This record gives sequence, C-alpha cells and structure tokens, in this order.
Amino acid sequence: MASPSARPALAAVGSPVPAHVAIIMDGNGRWASARGLPRAAGHRAGRDAVRRTVEAARELGVDVLTLYAFSTENWRRPSDEVGALLALLHEAVLAEAEELHRSGIQLRVCGALDGLAPETRAELDRVVALTSGGAALILNIAFNYGSRAELARAARLLAADVAAGARTPESIDEAAVAARLYTAGLPDPDLLIRTGREQRLSNFLLWQCAYAELVFLDVLWPDFGRDHLVAAIATYQQRQRRFGAAPGG
Repeated sequence: MASPSARPALAAVGSPVPAHVAIIMDGNGRWASARGLPRAAGHRAGRDAVRRTVEAARELGVDVLTLYAFSTENWRRPSDEVGALLALLHEAVLAEAEELHRSGIQLRVCGALDGLAPETRAELDRVVALTSGGAALILNIAFNYGSRAELARAARLLAADVAAGARTPESIDEAAVAARLYTAGLPDPDLLIRTGREQRLSNFLLWQCAYAELVFLDVLWPDFGRDHLVAAIATYQQRQRRFGAAPGG
C-alpha cells in the first residue's frame, strides 16, 4: 500500500461522502489475459484491490461498502474458474478475519449461500459473528447474488405471509418489499461504481439502486485503488441528486 504521504489528502474528497458505495468489480479476466496469465490470477489480483478499497472506504468515512463478488450467472463460467473463485473466497475469509475485527469492520453477506461448501459457509458465519460489533464500516459482500432472484424471493415471502393470513395484499408497499430483500436494514446505495469499461448493472441491486448515482470507470478491477475511489466520490459530489423532483425543487 502507498505511504500516507503518497495518498491524496482526505480534504480533497470534501463533503458529503456517500453513506453507501456499491461496486461491480469487473475486469479481472481481461487484466489476466493482457498479461498472459490464467483468469484465476486476475481474481487473486482483484483480492488485493478489495483490500485497498476497504481500507480507503473506511478512511474516507463511507458507512457501507457493497462489493459484487459472485453473481448467480457466474456459475455458468468454466468449472475451474468457479472453483478458483470459491477457493479464493474461503482463503480470503480465513486470512482477513482478524484484520477485519481489529479494524472495526463488520462483515455481512447478501445472496443465496446454498452453493457454498459447508466448511466455507461455517467459516463465513464465524467471521460474520466475530465482526458483528464493528462500527467503522459495514463490508457487505454480494455472493451468489442476482437482483431478479432476490426480488422473486421477496415476492414469495410476502405471498406466504398473505397465505398465512399475516397480512393482506393491500398492505404490501415498498417498505414491505425492502424489508424482505437481502439488504434489509442497510441504506440504499448513494453511489454505484463499475470498473472494467462496461456500462450496465448486470442484475445488481436493481431495486436498491433506483436513485443511485452511477459512475463507470475504464480501469480494470485489479488496478483499482484509493485514487479511483476518491475520483468517483468527487464525481458523485458534483451531481445534484433530486430523487425525481424538478431542478431546484
């Protein structure tokens, strides 16, 4: 990591800093291919970018950082790449647990965790419990996550409530849906960043990002660092958020 003197001053970020930043971490495979390396090497380099970004988000005063680590569609990738991603997740959880705890970072996971090996799931649950009191930053990892599947799950839960007589269809409002999403209890993202040059949401936080500011970057994820996060936040700060209201309203 860069020395403090080599980093941009925090004052350059200004105010307000977005409370919730979500990132689509794209470009690991292309980063590896450009260097003649296997895709797994790109994912491993991406882990270093995660570490830099978590540290920067905490320093800059971000409350929640959500990272899109593995989508429901990623199971379609070659089995060796999927295996490498799952192994890297287990390795990262083991390696980073104590540092997260010491740094006051609370780990959460949103998504369907059924695809995890039992030992990985148990380790993940242990770290979530270990870090539950962290107040410096909530690190929310979207794993085996797909927004359409999340919304379908919320609909099933609400339908079950109606069938059981616990509520009426007329009582279902936006708050009821939000309470049954994986992100229940977290604020909606203020800023969504996507690396890797692509400009789409890729089934990520479709409900939650209804009014998020979107920033698309050319940098590939393994090269992402504090300066890129600062620049994205600066772009966010230059925008006027109206939430559907007329200019000046």
